Amino acid sequence: MRKLKLQVQITVDGFIAGPNAEMDWITFNWDDGLKDYVTELTESMDMIVLGRNLAQGFIPHWAAVAQNPEHDEHLAGIKFTDTPKVVFSKTLDESAWDNTVLAKGDLVEEINRLKEQDGPDIIAYGGANFVSNLIKHNLIDEYHLFMNPAVIGNGMSIFHGVDSKLDLKLVNAVPFACGIVVLHYEPKRS
Repeated sequence: MRKLKLQVQITVDGFIAGPNAEMDWITFNWDDGLKDYVTELTESMDMIVLGRNLAQGFIPHWAAVAQNPEHDEHLAGIKFTDTPKVVFSKTLDESAWDNTVLAKGDLVEEINRLKEQDGPDIIAYGGANFVSNLIKHNLIDEYHLFMNPAVIGNGMSIFHGVDSKLDLKLVNAVPFACGIVVLHYEPKRS
């Protein structure tokens, strides 16, 4: 069975965005070690799942990067653009993006159906509500939390939907020169 891996930027105090979706706290000057970590993580997957809110910025951004050979992240742009994407939405009737399909059914059923397909792993990116629902329903198999050296005091949490204890096992904690610490957890399942 395929794993669903979550990669998300997070503050020390547990937020993935400010109260008005601010992202000005994110560390962008990644060192080569962190870039290598992300490359290894994304090479292990062949599908991206996203919530509609994030998809509306994420997909066009990476498509523009893929079209610009001079961009520092050109190869990442190609990877993200060429990788099949599933956008979870109750409001969109059709996908406006290439290589992207919509999932409009029950989140748990849709994710489990994707995980049961043959192939490499799946990676999930935000937004907050989408990821919160994945966590609430215990659908994440690996957490890759990119803890940025920032505290914002208030904002959007991916853990606000959790209504019971979630036990996690630390697989690895890796500090990087840019100040980000990647915390890799797996859920403890009986």
